[in-house]
Amino acid sequence: MNKFIEEHYANFDQVNIAEKVNEILSQNLEKNINADVYRKCFSLIDLTSLESTDTEEKIVGMIRKVNDFSKYFADMDNVAAVCVYQNFVETVKKSLQVGINIAAVSAGFPSSQSFIETKIAEVALTVADGANEIDVVQTLSAFLSNDLQRTADDISEIKDACRQAHLKVIIESGILTDEQIQKASLVAIAAGADFIKTSTGKLSPAATLEAAYIICRTIKNYCDKTGKKIGFKAAGGIATPQEAAKYYTLVETILGNEWLNNGLFRIGASRLANNLLSEIYSKEVKYF
Repeated sequence: MNKFIEEHYANFDQVNIAEKVNEILSQNLEKNINADVYRKCFSLIDLTSLESTDTEEKIVGMIRKVNDFSKYFADMDNVAAVCVYQNFVETVKKSLQVGINIAAVSAGFPSSQSFIETKIAEVALTVADGANEIDVVQTLSAFLSNDLQRTADDISEIKDACRQAHLKVIIESGILTDEQIQKASLVAIAAGADFIKTSTGKLSPAATLEAAYIICRTIKNYCDKTGKKIGFKAAGGIATPQEAAKYYTLVETILGNEWLNNGLFRIGASRLANNLLSEIYSKEVKYF
């Protein structure tokens, strides 16, 4: 693992990340503050319900809104996926009538403080219930102890349990240093992650533009060397169209237009959907 990290590690020590982010946004953000980009951002959303108070009735209601979306917004693409707790996947599978993905948090989410055997079983059961995307938190207890090999091994075993489902690995970037964000991203990539996701939204800070910059730069460096594209997901606290446009601008500038699709770029959100719709249609929309 250390050899892989050494091979792909980029030295950001001499880079002021905040200044680089501000430079990118000052040069490129203005052109992305418009309805067309907001429509694109909407199509990148993982529409999320991850509350301890979630019920089957609440999830069915959310899926009904997703199913009926085109009746009310015929000129819009639907969200990319719905994201729920693993125990609601079967409910979503039975209710969903449109062609979007079912994502589920699993493997001891949100703390990942569990036995690897339990995590594997949870993921396997979640995939069997119908999830085609799995969001998991890296084993922070191992990573923060600098046991990078165990962190990678856990992700690799979870990846095997995913079968054909895509694996999004949450690195919980808000509690990591710049160096740790890059290392965590590389560990996840080495272990088979399909996406690197910033955060659970359960800790503060959640997603930040600085973390997104580091993750995207790491993905870009890896792709330049290997030709393999890894997806990026920003999640946690992204609520306004302007905030979404900032992440869109970073991805566009660092990774390029090839990433500006829901196969490689997602935004995890619950409040963002209505706010984007309100901005697009120039009136308050409370659909979801």
